[in-house]
Amino acid sequence: MPIDIDIAHVARLARLDLDPEAQSGFRQQLGVILEHAAKVQALDTTGFEASGHPLGFTNAFRPDEVRPSLPTAEVLSMAPESRDGYFVVPPALDQED
Repeated sequence: MPIDIDIAHVARLARLDLDPEAQSGFRQQLGVILEHAAKVQALDTTGFEASGHPLGFTNAFRPDEVRPSLPTAEVLSMAPESRDGYFVVPPALDQED
């Protein structure tokens, strides 16, 4: 079942400048893709539960546990510059005075 595709129109929508040879190639490739999608869509899926992924997922996170962290002074001692208990970093945006 061939699917008619106006590749020139699709190319214009995508702001692509395709020569006629490229349009012909893309028409054939996109036609094959759309025909395959039509075959998949025509499959009888009665009795199958909808799924977003073929494999079951389990939570891979570890449980939250309170643990001691590094002392603030030790962490700040590794920074190139710190002031009043904070890291000093260059401004993300230029500021006018």
